Amino acid sequence: MATASSRKVAVVGVALSSCGRVDDATPYALHAQAARRALADAGLDRVHVDGLASAGLGTLAPVEVAEYLGLRPTWVDSTSVGGSTWEVMAAHAADAIAAGHANAVLLVYGSTARADIRAGRRTGNLSFGARGPLQFEVPYGHTLVAKYAMTARRHMIEYGTRIEQLAEVAVQARANAALNPEAMFRDPITVDDVLSGPMIADPFTKLHCCIRSDGGAAVLLAAEEYVRDCRTAPVWILGTGEHVSHAAMSEWPDFTVSPAAVSGRLAFQRAGVRPEEIDFAEVYDAFTYMTLVTLEDLGFCGKGEGGAFVDKGRLLVRGGDLPVNTDGGGLSAQHPGMRGLFLLVEAVRQLRGEGGDRQVRVEHGELPRLGVASGTGGWFCSAGTVVLARD
Repeated sequence: MATASSRKVAVVGVALSSCGRVDDATPYALHAQAARRALADAGLDRVHVDGLASAGLGTLAPVEVAEYLGLRPTWVDSTSVGGSTWEVMAAHAADAIAAGHANAVLLVYGSTARADIRAGRRTGNLSFGARGPLQFEVPYGHTLVAKYAMTARRHMIEYGTRIEQLAEVAVQARANAALNPEAMFRDPITVDDVLSGPMIADPFTKLHCCIRSDGGAAVLLAAEEYVRDCRTAPVWILGTGEHVSHAAMSEWPDFTVSPAAVSGRLAFQRAGVRPEEIDFAEVYDAFTYMTLVTLEDLGFCGKGEGGAFVDKGRLLVRGGDLPVNTDGGGLSAQHPGMRGLFLLVEAVRQLRGEGGDRQVRVEHGELPRLGVASGTGGWFCSAGTVVLARD
């Protein structure tokens, strides 16, 4: 058996809960459903789980979720950095397993964001609050979507990126979603459909923005010695990176550079691979600009070249040079809040050849060997990137 300090770490189980329109479940129930399915996917019992990572639910997130799931973990993580939370947690869990501090760590999330609004249990969030650094921005109507819209406009001014190119991101995400029976929206859309929609925050119309759904996800990481007892092929974590950039927009040096520029560089360096070796990418896409700038910052194209890169169908599962958000992403598949865990689930499914009609194929029709999942949190405040590989 490998020593603790040298143990490899694999993803051995992944699952989604019911997603999309779920009016008859609590967030806790979605956590439990996803967790049970991920354990069944791995073929492991919950007694093997000694680590839990959870955020976004309850007063004491990992404590309440652990109790609900009937777990008594000896390693916990409740890091909460928005949409990148789960890639950052995966990095922490992988380090803990490699060091022998845990053997099997469950990452789990669930949210009824859509159902809560429809039932009047909550309202849509225009901002994250008005305390701390945010107090200097909120009085001016600086909403979350407005922050992203400003960054997109800056990129358009700096590099000549066209609104039609941003719209292509949404069009190609919907084309990928059309191949995914679990996606919430599957009907094709055109660039004209995107451009003619109601304005949300200039230059974003409705289809530039992510959907709102219910749903949950779970990912089980385990030490290499557990792999032989699992029912699924392992997907190995090769390298990870994380970075936080700013809280106040005034402290962000360059609106056209996301924190993925750092997290991606670290992840690729630690994995020992180059961006051009990656077969597909799952990236956070709360807005179309997020996809474009993240692809630049991960090194798939040069800075300022994102518009031209996405303009030629490169993101498509069928015929794309770099399939991106193969399940349809947050723009079309599902987005119940902190969606980063869904990126990991889809990446693992692709590497295991479980994509169905949306399965990525590389040269000679073979399964992909390398994939990357990169989450973004806040208003480009944080990023976490994970490089994964199959045997």
